[in-house]
Amino acid sequence: MLDGEASHDVFDLLGIAGNVARARSALLFEVGEQLSVRIEQDGKVWDTTARVRAHVGQDDARVTELEIAERSQAPRGRPAHSARSAKVGP
Repeated sequence: MLDGEASHDVFDLLGIAGNVARARSALLFEVGEQLSVRIEQDGKVWDTTARVRAHVGQDDARVTELEIAERSQAPRGRPAHSARSAKVGP
């Protein structure tokens, strides 16, 4: 998650399908809340805006669905702090 120039590891990215990212977080954001995020996947990093779409799953394994706005055109190099993704399908 981005806070001005600083980034914070808040989400563990499980995967992205279309414009929906599925992630885990120790924090519970409000459905509809918009967040500035930096996504790292397959060695590439993008800044974008994401809207909290839903929280799904059991309380002890809650997954947050984030609707992703358009990603920045040019991927960035690896930042000092970023949300790190697990290797998943497409």
